Amino acid sequence: MVKKKANVNVERCVACGVCALQCPRQAISIHKGCYAVIEESLCVGCGLCEKACPASVIELKERISVND
Repeated sequence: MVKKKANVNVERCVACGVCALQCPRQAISIHKGCYAVIEESLCVGCGLCEKACPASVIELKERISVND
């Protein structure tokens, strides 16, 4: 089964935390104040973080899940 999951361009992320505040599953954290990290097991691919990101560094990408 193919699902979409959020992916962060860590080189361009400004670590503002807006994405983490928008995530309904608390799947996003800010790593050492430097960039956002997505916990893939919690991400449901809703896209709220992608829409909220002021730096436009989050995009949804297809991931193949063998567990579903």
